[in-house]
Amino acid sequence: MKKRTMIIACALALLGLSSFFITSPPLVSHSHIVYAAATSSQKKALSKAEKYYKLMNMSKLGIYDQLTSDVEKYSAEDTQYAVDHLKSNYKKAALKRAKSYYKIMHMPKQGIYDQLSNENGDKFTAEQAQYAIDHAKLDYKKAALEKAKSYKKTLDLSSDEIYEQLTSAHRAKFTTEEAQYAIDHLND
Repeated sequence: MKKRTMIIACALALLGLSSFFITSPPLVSHSHIVYAAATSSQKKALSKAEKYYKLMNMSKLGIYDQLTSDVEKYSAEDTQYAVDHLKSNYKKAALKRAKSYYKIMHMPKQGIYDQLSNENGDKFTAEQAQYAIDHAKLDYKKAALEKAKSYKKTLDLSSDEIYEQLTSAHRAKFTTEEAQYAIDHLND
């Protein structure tokens, strides 16, 4: 009888503990969820991932690579935990990066897409990069004109040479229509 009572007591205790883990809410810190099982180094990696995401609008793979780099030196396991638990919208991050490239570097649509999706660039997925292009609402003719002005000022190029630079598949990658608009308005 004592043996049976002991088995039942142990079973009830185990059931009680398992329901505690199932129903216990996660610990919440700021805007992300940190589960009780997270190690100190995982929490630090998550905090660093949040900073890269919020300040630099980095992609998931970009954050992963940065955290595992020789600079940050987080383990693959801690980094994977961080990117898996980071509250993020990478499509919006790609959109912010696209607008930044347009504003600062006067990049064309194809150039921005390539930079966002390139494995040596920002490392966003093709879907995230396309979302950015589709929702950025940028005036690429204006960007071509700004880039043309920059070429004229810094490189002292002729209109034909500027047009070639703007439409080059290896340089600026503007469309012929965008490049022609720039040439037509270069001296305005």
